[in-house]
Amino acid sequence: MKQSIAYNVIQILFVLVFAPLYSGVLSRFKEIVQSKRGPSIFQPYRDLWKLFHKDEVVSSETTWIFRITPYLVFITPIFVATLIPVLTDYPLAFAFMGDMLAAGFFLALAGFFGALAAVDTGNPYGPMGASRTRMVGFLAEPVFMIVFFTVSFVAQSTIPYIVQQQWVVNAAEFFSPAHVLLLISFLMLILAEGGRIPVDNPSGHFELAMIDESKGLEFSGRGAALMKWGGQMKFIVLACIFLNVLLAPWGLADGHSAVQVIAAIPWILLKILIFAIVLVAIESSLSKLRLFRISEFLGAAFIASVAAMIVSIFVGA
Repeated sequence: MKQSIAYNVIQILFVLVFAPLYSGVLSRFKEIVQSKRGPSIFQPYRDLWKLFHKDEVVSSETTWIFRITPYLVFITPIFVATLIPVLTDYPLAFAFMGDMLAAGFFLALAGFFGALAAVDTGNPYGPMGASRTRMVGFLAEPVFMIVFFTVSFVAQSTIPYIVQQQWVVNAAEFFSPAHVLLLISFLMLILAEGGRIPVDNPSGHFELAMIDESKGLEFSGRGAALMKWGGQMKFIVLACIFLNVLLAPWGLADGHSAVQVIAAIPWILLKILIFAIVLVAIESSLSKLRLFRISEFLGAAFIASVAAMIVSIFVGA
């Protein structure tokens, strides 16, 4: 039990430490593709350090929602990291506290409070961005549910560790049309939930066009640092679900020794690096969609997930 808890701590530290680096690598790759010099891959660490050492200014008009939101946004990806296979292919101490639907619920809860906090300040730009984030969330959450329901049809479970073993054991199901459609819809979901192009531009800071970035517009100091760090962790957690559960469930530690768990870290980082290159290729080949076209993008993701569920039902029958 103590060993399992220790490995959970290692998984949490993995997400905490490498989430800013992942953000920096994505930004750096994108700048290279655009023939720009750009900042160092370690710039997100410097930004967090600077924000944590700044004073926090909170409007007297705000309520408790604004004050607790940064902590919720920061904690929820850490909690999800205890439910999913980040470094090991076997369940750890807290793995059965919730399934993938619970993970999606907690991430959505943090997004909901982020939208409420943006409205809470009374700034006109905050509610404008919050309404857009809720529109994206309203369209993305059904895709979450359909994807996980389809996974439950195939693997007979929504526990991430059991699903991960299903694709390893049954290679034929891994290459089935239902699984391919699942991968496409979940990739589109990551782009939407992570605020990436074509849904949102993470490098854009024009208030009238902000979507995901608008949730942290009114935060400063420690609150801004927690919001930024929490968003980075959410993105790497979604990447781990996509890579370790659905797309490439290999490279995880299958033994119970600390050496094997630590040795899995470079393999997971390699998978994440390749995934970052794919994301940069997607973002560099597409332009940001207009607001009314985002519903079409997420609608396509929903249709793909529903098609995957229908195919899995008929094939299973």
